[in-house]
Amino acid sequence: MNFFQSLSRPMRLAGVALLGIAVIAGVIGVVTALSGGESSQTAAPSPTASASGTSQAPGTSASSPTTTTPPPASSAPATTGAPPASPGPQGGAPTAPNGGVPADQAAAKWVPVRVYNNSTITGLAARAAQDFRGDGWNVAETANYPYGIIPTTTAYYTPGTDEETAAKALAADFGMKAEPRFEGIQNSSAGVIVIVTNDYRGLQSKGS
Repeated sequence: MNFFQSLSRPMRLAGVALLGIAVIAGVIGVVTALSGGESSQTAAPSPTASASGTSQAPGTSASSPTTTTPPPASSAPATTGAPPASPGPQGGAPTAPNGGVPADQAAAKWVPVRVYNNSTITGLAARAAQDFRGDGWNVAETANYPYGIIPTTTAYYTPGTDEETAAKALAADFGMKAEPRFEGIQNSSAGVIVIVTNDYRGLQSKGS
């Protein structure tokens, strides 16, 4: 009689049950070991790797354009200024590019202008003074000129002074003559003296 046969029936059943439990536990252990080994050998993909293998910052697109560095300031084209004034006829003052009065004449508007009425039109000096001011001229005085008859509206100046430059520019703007002062106004106050007569027409169209 062997060992198992010597045991009672309940003891044999208990031994078989323990043996079955041991076999099942061994099978579970082997399966767990195999599955754990396989999972440890699988590498997790990098969350930041792109399809091309390059990494990029969160929130940026692979198709975003590359920032272009602006060219240095030295490469910018030079600013083109106004064309130089061309010499006037007979070596006179330079003529403005648009065919108007020379630039130095336009800058002479600060010279005082005195307007005298020598016409039969009441208030003509005041009207002319308003026209001159509207064109930027410095009108200092308006009055009448009763000391003779002036044949045409004229701007008078003292030769060789700023009055000459201003008188010629004013005459060009308003279609009048520009002449040196005559004897009767030689000692009058400084500035351009404009004596308006019945032929005064006001501001002329510039460039015509």
